[in-house]
Amino acid sequence: MTLRERIKNEMMVIKSLGVVYGDIGTSPIYTFAVILLLVQPTTETIFQILSMVFWTMLMLVTVQYAWLATSLSKRGEGGTVVLVQLLLPYLKGARITALVGAFGFVGISLMIGDGVITPAISILSSVEGIALIPGYEDTPKLTLLVIAAGIAFALFAVQKKGVEKVASAFGPIMVVWFFALAFGGGYYLLQSPEVLKAISPLYAIEFIYQHPYIAFIILADVLLCATGGEALYADMGHLGRLPILKGWLFASIALLMSYYGQGAFLLSHPEAAKSPFFELYHALVPDLYVPMLLLTVVATIIASQAMISGIFSVLYQAMTTRIFPHFNVSYTSNELRSQIYVGSINWFLFICVVAMLFIFGESGKLAAAYGLSVAGAMSITGILMSMIFMYKHQYLKMAVSIIAGLTSLIFFISCWLKIPHGGYWSLIIASVPLFIVILYTQGQKRLYASFIPIDKELFLSEYLKRYALGFHVEGTALFFARNADAIPAYISKTMFQNGIIYERNIIVTVHPSYEPHGVTSELSPLGEGLDLLSIRSGYMETLNVEKILRERNIDERTIFYGDEEIVSDSLVWKIFALIKDISPNFVSFYHFPHEKLIGVARRAEI
Repeated sequence: MTLRERIKNEMMVIKSLGVVYGDIGTSPIYTFAVILLLVQPTTETIFQILSMVFWTMLMLVTVQYAWLATSLSKRGEGGTVVLVQLLLPYLKGARITALVGAFGFVGISLMIGDGVITPAISILSSVEGIALIPGYEDTPKLTLLVIAAGIAFALFAVQKKGVEKVASAFGPIMVVWFFALAFGGGYYLLQSPEVLKAISPLYAIEFIYQHPYIAFIILADVLLCATGGEALYADMGHLGRLPILKGWLFASIALLMSYYGQGAFLLSHPEAAKSPFFELYHALVPDLYVPMLLLTVVATIIASQAMISGIFSVLYQAMTTRIFPHFNVSYTSNELRSQIYVGSINWFLFICVVAMLFIFGESGKLAAAYGLSVAGAMSITGILMSMIFMYKHQYLKMAVSIIAGLTSLIFFISCWLKIPHGGYWSLIIASVPLFIVILYTQGQKRLYASFIPIDKELFLSEYLKRYALGFHVEGTALFFARNADAIPAYISKTMFQNGIIYERNIIVTVHPSYEPHGVTSELSPLGEGLDLLSIRSGYMETLNVEKILRERNIDERTIFYGDEEIVSDSLVWKIFALIKDISPNFVSFYHFPHEKLIGVARRAEI
C-alpha cells in the first residue's frame, strides 16, 4: 500500500467519526444521568451500571453491527433496505416475502421515529450545560429551550444550501470530541482504577439477580449508550467497512473511558448524579469548561446532521423503489448527487423536533421517551440477519445473530415501559411514514388494477397500421410506462383516439434493480418509428434520465405521461388521492422541463 493510499484510508477513518459516530458519540452527555434517576449512586450500583453499559455496547454495537451486519452487503452498501434485498432471492412464498417487506417498512419508519428525538435530546442536553457556568446557574428553562430551538432552526435552515463545505470539518471536530471524552474519563480512571473491574459481566448479573424488576426497567435507559450504533451499518456504503470498523475501535475506547471515568468521578462525587458529564469537566478544568461546552454543542449538531442526512437518504431509496410517494428533491452537491434535500420532509422534521423540545422540556424527560424505536429497529435487524445467515448456511453467525437479536428484543420489551412516559411520541411519529408506505403501496396496486392495459402485440399491430398512414407529428415523443409488455391505456388513447403519433415514438420504462448502484439502459426497436428505452437503476442511485437520453442522442419534443384522477367514496382512498395530487408525478420527479410535459387524464374509481 502506497503512502497516498494509507493517508486516504486514515482520512476515511476520520470522516467516519463525523458521519457515523456523532449520535452514539454524544450519548455520554445524558446516559449516566438518566440511569441514575432510578438508582442511588453507591459504589455497588455504579459498578453494576458500568458492567451493563459495557456488555450492552459489546453485544448490540460491536457484535450485532460491527461484526455481523457489516459482513452482509451489496456492493459495499448496508442498511435495512439492503438486508431486505439480500433476503428476497431466497424467499419462495408470497406470504413470507410480504412479511419481510413489512419488516423493511417498519424498520425505516422506526428509524424516522427516533430520528426526530435524536436532534432534540442531543442539542438540549448540550445546551443544559450552560447552567454550570458561573452566573448562569439560574438560567430559566424557557431560555434554554429557546436556545436549543434556535440551534435546531439554524441546522434545518442550512439544509437547502447543503453542508458540503463544512462537512469536511465534521471528522476532525469529532476526533477532538472523542479525545476530550477519553481525557476527561481517563483522568478519573487513574484516580479510581478499581472501576475497571466492572468490565466483568458478574456485576450486571448480580444486579439483575438482586433487583430483577428495577434491572428490567433500567435496560431501557442503558440502551441509550448504544443508540446510533445502527449507523455503522447504514453508512457503510459511503465510507467502506474497514474505515468504519477502525473508527469504531477508536470511538468505542473513548466512549468506554468516558463512561468508566464518569463512574469513577461519581465514587467521590455522588452529589453530581444529576449531570455527571458536565460536573466532571467543570471539576476537572473549570477555566476550560466553556470551550468544552461549546465543543459539546458542536458535537451534538454534527450528530443531528448525520441523522437528518440519513433520513433523507432512506426516504429517497423508498421513493426510487416505489414504496413511498415522490417529493420534490433538490441536489445540494455538484460532486455527490447522493447529497439531497427534501424541503417538505426537512420542515416536517424541524416542527417535530421543536415540538419534542417544548413538550418534554428537559433532556432527562426526553431520554425517558427515547430508545423505543431504536430497539425495535435493532430487533428487526437481528431477525433479518438471522434469516440470511440461515439461508447462507453460516450457522455460527446465525447462532450469534439469534443471541444478539434476542438481546435487542429484551431491550425492546423493556422500552415499552417508556410508553406512558412519552415513548408513544416516537411511535406516533414512526406511524406517519408507515401509514403513508402502506397506503401508497396498496393504493398503487388498486389504481393500476383499475386500468386495463393493452397487450403489447395487439398494440403493435394497431400502431403499425396507424403509422403506415403517414400522418406524423414532427419530432420525437416519449411515453412513460411501468411495463413494456402491458401498454398503458393512456398511450393507446393518445395515439389511436387522439391521433397523435410522432415521427419517432419512444416508450420509456424505469425499474429499480436489486443492486444498490449502477444504471443501465437499453434501446431496442419495436417497429417503424417506435422504440423501447429500458432503464434499470440501483435503488441508491440518484437517477438522471435526461443524461441517459442525451447520451443516446434522443432530443424529445414532448413527454407524455398518465395523469390519474382518482374517485372514491372511501376516506382512506380519498387520502391516497390527496397524496397523489400533492406529490410530483413520475416525470416531474426526474426534473424534466415542464414545457415538454403533457399529462393524459385517466379517471380511476377505487
